[in-house]
Amino acid sequence: MTVRLYDSRAAAVVDLVPLVDGHVSMYVCGPTVQSSPHIGHLRSALVYDIWRRWLTHRGLRVTLVRNVTDIDDKVLDLAATTDEEWFARAYRVELEFTAAYNALGILPPTYEPRATASVPQMHDIIAKLIDRGHAYAAADGSGDVYFDTGSWESYGALTRQRREDMVEAADADPRGKRDPRDFALWKGAKPGEPSTANWDSPWGPGRPGWHIECSAMSRRYLGPAFDIHGGGLDLRFPHHENELAQSTAAGDAFASYWLHNGLVSVGGQKMSKSLGNSVFAADMLGSARPIAVRYALGAAHYRSTIDHHDRSLAEAEAALDRIDGFLSRAASRLEGVRLADAPGVPEAFADAMDDDLAVPQALAVLHETVRAGNAALDADDADALGTAYHQVAAMVEVLGIDPRAAHWTGGGHDASAAPLAALVDRLVQERTDARAARDFATADRVRDDLAAAGITIEDTAAGTRWSIA
Repeated sequence: MTVRLYDSRAAAVVDLVPLVDGHVSMYVCGPTVQSSPHIGHLRSALVYDIWRRWLTHRGLRVTLVRNVTDIDDKVLDLAATTDEEWFARAYRVELEFTAAYNALGILPPTYEPRATASVPQMHDIIAKLIDRGHAYAAADGSGDVYFDTGSWESYGALTRQRREDMVEAADADPRGKRDPRDFALWKGAKPGEPSTANWDSPWGPGRPGWHIECSAMSRRYLGPAFDIHGGGLDLRFPHHENELAQSTAAGDAFASYWLHNGLVSVGGQKMSKSLGNSVFAADMLGSARPIAVRYALGAAHYRSTIDHHDRSLAEAEAALDRIDGFLSRAASRLEGVRLADAPGVPEAFADAMDDDLAVPQALAVLHETVRAGNAALDADDADALGTAYHQVAAMVEVLGIDPRAAHWTGGGHDASAAPLAALVDRLVQERTDARAARDFATADRVRDDLAAAGITIEDTAAGTRWSIA
């Protein structure tokens, strides 16, 4: 078993070789809790949830850290437009993100640190960078501290850019910069900013720059070297580039591999507030079953751009209905039947997932197995049916889309499923007996009663099958 992933820094698919045998450490850039989550945020969190599930399935212990950026220019700016304190707004929005993640069945991270809880660790890295000649305090007495991009020869390694071709860093007031491409490590306090947004530091009161937050949190929870750093494609530059530069300049090995998930467009256009086409998580989760939202956002390859359109959720619902219908019918047919060795995921599914998490190919295997299982039902082939049933059950569990899971049904398997199946099976048998006795009036009445209740019946060579329409 070899899991392969696309390392953005190497620009190639490479073998995953953990620093510690049997253990994968992963840091994922989480949300800046300035405003309500949109489907791009959900897609990113879902990508790394699937990665985590697959690595766990492969027998690896996974430590996943996903941070919360709760202090940032945008958080302060938006809070200033209301009567709400910035920290209250940040916490309220954080709860919205958590609720959306939970609704999609995204497993909680091992650790979920807030940036404001690691300010001393940020000070330590900044001080080390200054001592090493890679950072400087502004000479104007403002309290600003900047990373000296010209001092670090490897700056630009992640995105393969030359420093002279880079745009100016717009993450802080340029009042004390030696070079416009230098970025902020510490932002000195400014008049008009709330005092609650300032921390004491060796360079004066102020608050951290965005990039130093992730370097400090990843180091605190995973150490100076860890396996995987993940995040959205839009974070590669400047955020991830700057994280890599400041951490390695401070002497840390930092991340061995870099994963970047693709973004979300709407109707062929980039989703953005300026275009007014953002699809918010609450709206999408309110328009369809959460399991269908999970399927729709997770079906594409994680590095591709998803184009959300009106048919996305309907297509996801149809796919899930086929899976659920097969699992329900197969479970009814296999009641009391036990296979000697229940199979796990098919080899073709595992091969796809091992190959840079190729979920589209894995889903193709899933749906082909569902088709094979339905054919086994028609042929009354219990052995083939049992194999297909257990394989499908294993695949949907790994992907987090098992329609029978407690998360989606509200607690265990649906409590009404067993008695409903017993009643329908009795009526189907009544119809079969009536047809055998050539009592077609009774047979038609039973069929019509079932149809009125939303039950579709299908006569096959192996007998009559039913499903919920």
